[in-house]
Order: sequence, then C-alpha cells, then structure tokens
Amino acid sequence: MKEKIINLREEILNKLEAIEDLKTLNELKIMYLGKKGPIAGMSSIMGSLSIDEKKEFGKVLNELKNEVDNLFDNKKNELETIALNKKLESEKIDITLPSTRIKLGVPHYVERVVEEIEELFISMGYTVVEGPEVEKDLYNFELLNLPKGHPARDAQDTFYINPELLLRTQTSAVQARVMLSNEEKNPIRILCPGKTYRRDYDDATHGHQFTQIEALVVDKNISLANLKGTLDIMVKRLFGENAITRFRPSFYPFTEPSVEYDMSCFKCASEGCNVCKGTGWITIGGAGVVHPNVLRGCGYDPEKYTGFAFGFGIERICMLRYGITDLRVFYTNDLRNINDFRRKDAE
Repeated sequence: MKEKIINLREEILNKLEAIEDLKTLNELKIMYLGKKGPIAGMSSIMGSLSIDEKKEFGKVLNELKNEVDNLFDNKKNELETIALNKKLESEKIDITLPSTRIKLGVPHYVERVVEEIEELFISMGYTVVEGPEVEKDLYNFELLNLPKGHPARDAQDTFYINPELLLRTQTSAVQARVMLSNEEKNPIRILCPGKTYRRDYDDATHGHQFTQIEALVVDKNISLANLKGTLDIMVKRLFGENAITRFRPSFYPFTEPSVEYDMSCFKCASEGCNVCKGTGWITIGGAGVVHPNVLRGCGYDPEKYTGFAFGFGIERICMLRYGITDLRVFYTNDLRNINDFRRKDAE
C-alpha cells in the first residue's frame, strides 16, 4: 500500500511539472483531490485494515494529501506570477514618450489683491465679514443716513428688485448689519469685501459690477489721525514704502467730516505724468469719521463712541498696480491676461 502511495505521489509531481496554465491546474487538482479522486479512494479501504494498520496508513495518506495540496497551491502562485508578469510586459508604458502638458490655474489678480489686503488687516486685528449681495433698503441706505428721498440715492443708480429689496450698491451695508447685531455694543474693527452693483454703462473705466472693500472701526476716541495712519500702512503695503497719502475735504452722507484720500503717483514720483494726469496725486477712495446719525441708528451712543470708515474699488487698485487701461479685462476669459500679471508679481 505504501508503494502505491509513493507511485501516486510521483505521478502527481510529474503532471504538475507539465502544467502551464491555471485552467489545466484546476482540473488536475479536482482529479486527484476531489471526492472521486485516487486519494479519496484510498481512504475508503481503511475499513478493511486493522487498528495498527489504520494508524500507520492514515498517517501516510494524510501526509500525502497535505503535501499534494501544498504542491498545487505553490504551482498556482507560480502560474499567477508568470501570467501577471506577461500582462505587465504587454501593457507597459513607454515613459520616453512626451507627456501632455497640463496648464495650471492661477488666482485672478482681483482675488490676489483682496487676499493681500485681508491678510494685512487681519494682522492689524480686523475681522473679515461678508454679507448678502441682494440687500434690504434698510441696511444699504436708511441706516447709513440716506433716508428715502435723499438725493444721494439717485447718484448711486441702484438696481431695485422691489421697493424694499435691491442689489447692494456698497459693502457699507455689511457695516450696518454688524453694528446693529452687536447687542453688547462693543468696539468693532471689521473689513468688508464683496461685489457691488450700480447702474452704469460698461466701458474702459466703468462697469455695472465691481469689487469693493470697506473698513469700519468703532471705539472710544477714534479720530481722523487713526484713519490717516491706517491708510498710510495700507497704501505702503500695496504700492511701496515711498508712497505718501493725503486727505482732501469731501462729502458722504454716512461720514462727517468726510475726505477723499490720494496717494503720491508711483510712476512719476509726484512730478506729473499721464497716470496722475499731471497732478502728482492719484485718488484711491473715500473715507471719514462715522456720522453720529449712523452710530445712533445702529444703537451706539455717539457721545461715547466714534469711528472711522473707508472704502475703495479693488479693480481701480489693480488697474494702478498692474498698468491695466481697460476695466473689461477683469471679466474676460483670456487666461493669458492672468499669466501676464502673475509674471509681474514675480518681478
């Protein structure tokens, strides 16, 4: 019987050597290890053996079964590795071929300038606050000292949705919301960026939509000196340490006194050129001390608190900074423009 087992083992080994594919291997495994195979057949004759013969024969037969099972598993792993290597060889990628160049996107220059200004004011203790672009008349006009019928409303040429709802003409509406929602009436220091809308014809210097940034500080003993110092820091950050700012008297319904702030021309060093129109100065935006009516309307005591506010259009800053002569460049889909101004930032 042992000789029969040895012969069966040799037979299986010889057939395994000749196997070259997984399908044939699986068929061979069923043939020898299946319920109708020779190994299972040998188990059936154990009933005719004595107890001692059963122990000896059972041990040898079990060793054969385990060995054959391992041989089949090893052969399977070998054939799978060969098949995988052939597949990898046939499907390999030729890395010497030129690749397809993918163009990387870059931030829009308006976005870059907004982020730069935000980083500056956050470092100065300001909080960046945003608000809805579809705004109530209450926040956009009335709480900013522009009651219904005020002539300054006409100058802003508002897009009205209905008598009480409009597309905001200024991010000052966010300032009104913040002051009104501050129930404890604590000091405020905020920066408000966002899109604004006004009825205007689109041309090289005008647009019906533009990006605005406004700032508001409300605290005790705030004066024009604090405003001037803040604007000096901002202008130097945007246009260089040699930039100088100045105030000119102006009028805005929500500030008193009100000023327009200019900076020295960065191109001609205030000697006069086409950028500053020969004056040596470039107007940036409007500012002033918060009007007592605005403070009072938003729940602040103007006898206790004062504040300053200023605002400007980001597109104008970008036009000055990058030498853009046509406002419509900001809204085109030509990616070459963005790449050009990224190179200017790197210079």
